[in-house]
Amino acid sequence: MASTSSNDAAAEQCKKATEAVFVPSQADHGFTNKVQGYDWSQGLNYSKLLESYMTTGFQATTFGMAVNEVNRMLAKRMEPIPESLGLDEFEDDLFIRRKTNCTIFLGYTSNMSSSGIRDTIKFLVQNKLVDCIVTTAGGVEEDFIKCLAPTFVGNFELKGSTLRESGINRIGNLVIPNDNYCKFEDWVMPLLDEMVAEQKEKGVRWTPSRIIEKMGRAINNPESVYYWAAVNNIPVFSPALTDGSLGDMMYFHSYKNPGLVVDILDDLKRLNNMAVKAANSGMIILGGGLIKHHICNANLMRNGADFAVFINTACDFDGSDSGAKPDEAVSWGKIKKEATPVKVCADATLVFPILVAESFAKHHFGLNKQ
Repeated sequence: MASTSSNDAAAEQCKKATEAVFVPSQADHGFTNKVQGYDWSQGLNYSKLLESYMTTGFQATTFGMAVNEVNRMLAKRMEPIPESLGLDEFEDDLFIRRKTNCTIFLGYTSNMSSSGIRDTIKFLVQNKLVDCIVTTAGGVEEDFIKCLAPTFVGNFELKGSTLRESGINRIGNLVIPNDNYCKFEDWVMPLLDEMVAEQKEKGVRWTPSRIIEKMGRAINNPESVYYWAAVNNIPVFSPALTDGSLGDMMYFHSYKNPGLVVDILDDLKRLNNMAVKAANSGMIILGGGLIKHHICNANLMRNGADFAVFINTACDFDGSDSGAKPDEAVSWGKIKKEATPVKVCADATLVFPILVAESFAKHHFGLNKQ
């Protein structure tokens, strides 16, 4: 009898375990996309490979969603501006005049200009595929410095004290000789002299965006992002323009030729007005910090962006805006409630070029074939 009782108890325990493990699936669970990676029997087709990311899972699927979100921006951009809004022809400032049915704001941190991502950004600006840039001081000066002297690939393990003795600066696994900044100083100081003179003699009100425009025209080099921004009337906002080598140059210059005043409030009005005027708006933000918040906050003025893609590796557990997921921005009114924003948790140097390839590049070169 004891043996039978023991067997019955074991059977009951097994039944409970089975029921716990094998909970019946609902037939109408709503999931339809089957996990499927790239079919290598098709041979090597990069476009098909990247398309397969959507059903690969993890950050690959998030990348696929980001491609769709950017393509939705571009599709909206191609639609005519509603007649009720008009072409904004009464706006005197060409840099903030509404140009398309979807105003695309591109933000990136300084390391993007230091890296080869600069060339991808240049493609977008050269071909008028974005309408506005927000970046840091480093994001500005590194572009100009590269026009004067190259940045080199090193490695992450280079010893700081040894580099210091050699006059070499390290950005991750990139290195920049101090001489590059000396060349930048020689180039930028006469421009600062001109700005002081124009301020005193013509009453020019200098803002970060107007300074960057002047520098972009002065560099006169098609390798420069900001040369093309100036030529194509694309404003570049950098509210912390003094936080870098350019700020160092302004500091030194203030003793040699004092008087330069930089108005950041006027730029805030320009940026916010761009967002308010936008028929629709899209945000593409590489990295976090000031550039992320500055774009998002401008879009708060229009009750949220219609489209958004964030690419960064920051986490949200510490409450930082850098790591905040898009849904947090929805709570502030910086992204519309009905939007489908995407955050890709990845290094932008890996992700952004192929994101551009699957969206902006296909869009641009497809149009050129027509």
